[in-house]
Amino acid sequence: MKRFPTFLLIALVSAAGFAQEPGARTRAAIEGIVTRDPDGQPVKKVLIELIGENQAEAGNYAAVTGPDGAFRIENILPGHYHLFAERTGLLASDRHRAARSDGHVLTLAAGQELKGLHIRLQAAAVVRGRVTDEDGEPLANAEVTVIRQTFTAGRIGWEQAGAERTNDLGEYRIANLAAGNIYVSCTPPQELKSLIESGGAAGETRASRDRSAATSYQTTYYPGTSDRSQASPIQLHAGDEFPVNFSLLPSPSLNIRGSVVNLPPRTSATIVLQSRDFNLVFNGGEMHKDGTFIVRDVQPGSYTITAMVDGSPTPMMAQQSLEVGSTNVDGVRLAPQAGAMVRGQLRLESKGALKFDPQQIFLVLESVDQEDQADSMLRQTFSNLARVAADGSFQWVDVPSGNYYVQVVGDSNQDWFVKSVTAAGRDVNDSGISVHGGRAAVDLVLSSNGGIVDGVAVDSKNQPVPDAVVVAVPEARMRGRIDRYRKTVTDQSGHFSLRGIRPGDYTLFAWDNVEGEQYYNPDFLKAHEGQGSALHISEGEHNSVQLSAVADPEEQP
Repeated sequence: MKRFPTFLLIALVSAAGFAQEPGARTRAAIEGIVTRDPDGQPVKKVLIELIGENQAEAGNYAAVTGPDGAFRIENILPGHYHLFAERTGLLASDRHRAARSDGHVLTLAAGQELKGLHIRLQAAAVVRGRVTDEDGEPLANAEVTVIRQTFTAGRIGWEQAGAERTNDLGEYRIANLAAGNIYVSCTPPQELKSLIESGGAAGETRASRDRSAATSYQTTYYPGTSDRSQASPIQLHAGDEFPVNFSLLPSPSLNIRGSVVNLPPRTSATIVLQSRDFNLVFNGGEMHKDGTFIVRDVQPGSYTITAMVDGSPTPMMAQQSLEVGSTNVDGVRLAPQAGAMVRGQLRLESKGALKFDPQQIFLVLESVDQEDQADSMLRQTFSNLARVAADGSFQWVDVPSGNYYVQVVGDSNQDWFVKSVTAAGRDVNDSGISVHGGRAAVDLVLSSNGGIVDGVAVDSKNQPVPDAVVVAVPEARMRGRIDRYRKTVTDQSGHFSLRGIRPGDYTLFAWDNVEGEQYYNPDFLKAHEGQGSALHISEGEHNSVQLSAVADPEEQP
């Protein structure tokens, strides 16, 4: 969901919210109150943002709650909106987790005055503590990071929820954290690691430097382990001030040695080691003139090692998976290759009188079979976003070897789906485009005749459920493809609409409360087996359904 700068929103509401133009009676208005859980006290000075879902048809508005927690916005263009409430130190309550990313979804008709909106906020959590060395002395400038687990298209990933460096007393405080499971890590100051690795002496040989790096301060994970697999999650609750202290101790570290081969003349390579356990952790490698390299201070775990060529007129890259155990890794061989050019031609299939400018279509090339962590590195080597030209042509350059699928992105593209992708005379829409250097040509057909599913989500008493997360989950073999899912949130009346659905078999779920993107997690879906509604969707078909919302276990009697 695209967000807009606050100053722009205030300018917009000044222009749209207070000007009494002739058509003002056809506009809508909303009013409500913001309270704090669990005491129910009103909250003043909360910024209320109303963001139009379709920027071509709706507007953007803002208001600030008064001392009684109340707000009102007038003169609103009819349409679909996302309502956000923001104040430092407060977040959407657990009961409305969907509101964190999608906001409260509202559908406003001409002349409608929607009253009685009730937005609940709760205190954000805080992680705080102190970092010391083996002698109990404070470590300044150590970086403490809070990490959350994510699920995207059935694959586990990680995202940084917050980070802070310690002050001169070794203290840190990471605020504004949402409730839920987190992991916490502490990385020693880089200048301290460099001093230990150099041994504090000049003129030493490479062998002596390697010996001096046998022990070093390493990234440590709560509750005090350098082994990422032994890290323990912390369950944060609203308003928590959770203490996490670290004592960093010098411990054995490992090295990875190898070589980069087939480098073009007068070029070098940058070596990057990326953790596949927590993909936010990076190590840099040293490459020598003869092409050999060493990555120091490596901890056991799963990694992706990448060599990116510097100084080459054509971007070149090599990538390899590594498992690091209890011993050094030697003999890694990386052979960078130039990326491929993928060129294509787009054809649109529009239903009825629908017109669309191809130049407003954005295409994204996504990896089919790479891990999320490897994907993030691939995106640093080439731009996977392509804009379609007036004649329907598009291209990606410097594409690393792999299998890729094409995804349509953009707020205005919700009615379109990828109907077919043809390469070398066969449809590769399901299997992906195989890229291995050189050039690849594809023909792409986008159709606006996707399926539509609308309806209402209800609870066990047959009452509509607002802010429920509704997801069309594809058949099992396609659940690794994020482009095959469709997701929305119910409005204030429990209504929803999913558009641009590719023909196929789906299971429709409505969750009263779901943490993050758990619906991409196969184990989460298995736990809710039988609670969704199976539906076959044909091209251009319009279905209306009533979904029984899966209740939050904490809300069940």
